[in-house]
Amino acid sequence: MTFLKSQTTAHETLDCPAWAALSSRQSAFGQSTGKARAFLRDVAPFAAVDPEAAQVCCDLVDLVATRPEGIVIMQVEPQPTVPGVRVAEKSPGVQMIAKKNMASKEHPSVQRLSSADIPGMLALVALTKPGPFKRRTFEIGQYFGILAEGHLVAMAGERMKLPGYTEISAVCTHPHFRGRGYAAALVSHVARRIEMRGEVPFLHTYASNTRAIALYRELGFELRCMTHITRLVCY
Repeated sequence: MTFLKSQTTAHETLDCPAWAALSSRQSAFGQSTGKARAFLRDVAPFAAVDPEAAQVCCDLVDLVATRPEGIVIMQVEPQPTVPGVRVAEKSPGVQMIAKKNMASKEHPSVQRLSSADIPGMLALVALTKPGPFKRRTFEIGQYFGILAEGHLVAMAGERMKLPGYTEISAVCTHPHFRGRGYAAALVSHVARRIEMRGEVPFLHTYASNTRAIALYRELGFELRCMTHITRLVCY
């Protein structure tokens, strides 16, 4: 795969998006321990260490110690070994960023989700496993879905927000409703709303998820870089 990598400082905030988000637009949804920061436990599992002080390990250990389930580091650079913390899971991922003139695949059934839809969102996520989605993830961005027979069958929304960029996440469709273009319509809808605010949409997925990567490329996303997705837990 061919990757793009801008050399501008602003663009490189995407190299460690959790740090950039928790240091700016989403600081109210995080907690800090020295040079380490993480989203609140019921919001998202992502954490990061200040890129300018990545060797400060004790702060990260203290943060992980507050989370029995561990924390997830998602960034361009591989996570250094941290004494007192072990790697529970590690996977390669990709980060994709929207080009201009993205394809529009709007669908008339797309609707804004509300807090009343949270049980349905959690049930859909539990079934399809698109990635981390907690009870309060809904609070950090706008989410949209498609309902059928009174049930939520597809959704997508916004997760990490940093200066000039917003991440699209929780893209999932009930297995019985796949192949109808719902995911494409929802991603297109969310991306267009982000662009209308003057921001650039980006997203993450596992490198092994070739089907999703192909869909995102069809919609106008480019492969920006590889990422390292690491879940850390205490010994």
